[in-house]
Amino acid sequence: MHEQEFLTPEGLKKLEEELEFLKNVRRAEVAKRLHDAMEEGEVEENPEYEDAKNEQAFVEGRILTIETILANAVLIESKGPSNEIRMGSKVTIADPATGDEDHYVIVGSAEADPANGKISNESPLGKALLGHKLNEEVLVQTPDGPIKYMIARVSNN
Repeated sequence: MHEQEFLTPEGLKKLEEELEFLKNVRRAEVAKRLHDAMEEGEVEENPEYEDAKNEQAFVEGRILTIETILANAVLIESKGPSNEIRMGSKVTIADPATGDEDHYVIVGSAEADPANGKISNESPLGKALLGHKLNEEVLVQTPDGPIKYMIARVSNN
């Protein structure tokens, strides 16, 4: 049994589009590369054939991964108190000592992209923020020790 995969509506759409592209475009492109490489003759020592086989394995693996995610998808909905952090919340946290702010969206692990401000509900920061409200202090357990943040803004739309 697979775990639930929490997705925002945008994340769901993005995965559905990627799956469609992989099935209808990339699969055909890779099949053509394989066919062309096999036409060249000897496949055992043909680097183009090996590369195409590796790409085919990657594409098929990604298709299976996305299909599994979509089969177990739970859409993140905007229900609950407007100032409480939950899945899908846009959050601004501030370092109480310096006032430096960071902006995040709490998403499921399949959609997480920390470099672009999307953190997983399973990450230490994501776990620590869930359920807290505007102006509360949150203690985040990190490998370097606990870090304290103040919740500066919460948006649930």
